[in-house]
Amino acid sequence: MPQLLPNAHILSPAEAVFNAPGPLRLWHLASFDAPTVALVWSLAFAWVVRVHLPLWVPALLALAVWAVYIADRLLDTRAAIAADALHRLSDRHFFHWRNRQILVPLAIAAAATAACIVFTLMPPTNRERDSILAAASLVYFTRVHTGRKQSPLISKEFLVGILFTAGCALPALTRISAPFGALTLGLLAPVLIPIAFFSLLAWLNCHAIDRWEADPHSGPKHPILPLAVLLALAGLLFAALLLNTQPRSAALLATGAAAALLLALLDRLRARLTAVTLRAAADLVLLTPLLLIPIAPLVK
Repeated sequence: MPQLLPNAHILSPAEAVFNAPGPLRLWHLASFDAPTVALVWSLAFAWVVRVHLPLWVPALLALAVWAVYIADRLLDTRAAIAADALHRLSDRHFFHWRNRQILVPLAIAAAATAACIVFTLMPPTNRERDSILAAASLVYFTRVHTGRKQSPLISKEFLVGILFTAGCALPALTRISAPFGALTLGLLAPVLIPIAFFSLLAWLNCHAIDRWEADPHSGPKHPILPLAVLLALAGLLFAALLLNTQPRSAALLATGAAAALLLALLDRLRARLTAVTLRAAADLVLLTPLLLIPIAPLVK
């Protein structure tokens, strides 16, 4: 019969560490989280500006993002192994490295499929615009994985937030119809504010994950919670201002504010979540635009 040691401590329910269900952990570990977030927000931006995205557009975005994230994880892991710095790696890196014989062919297939979509279905004008974003992403990717130092004024998390947001917003922006063929600030304003908000939300997501993985118990040194609350309040304020004139923008901003508040809650509860659960939940909360599905047909 098992016996407790004299000084053994039994965890109370309040002290228990929560581990996410297997499907959610796999969604994160296999890098399905990033393409899911990109897909949801690209469709949300299109809904705001009332444009219809052909089926190949979200498919292209999801395939490209997934291939890039798999490559990023594997290159990070290889560099850490070469430098004997495994402490820099997280569970998702080890997952990719253990399963690289499966993930590498899948990533190549995803990239090849994305390239076929670009050259067979994407209009030449869109291809030219997207090539600028692709070039910027390639420059960033190359600098990160060749060991070149980033500018001290621009963090890696900030660049990821900007590039990720640009990739999500570009499909909607390039399909806005304008009278006389000229896009004006007034025509773009309804979606520019949610785009700016999402870029900050994406940055905060990356920043929070980086801080949590560096020091799970970081307190005032890395104040994630107040930043998340401040961003949520800003989102709610703009949503209130736009409610009467741009209800779709207001609705999307409200869901973004909810995501920021959930990031604040995760920061508060981080000591009670496993590392994988915390990382997966940080991406899961970015799917709050899905809350718009039931009310989307009702919003003018």
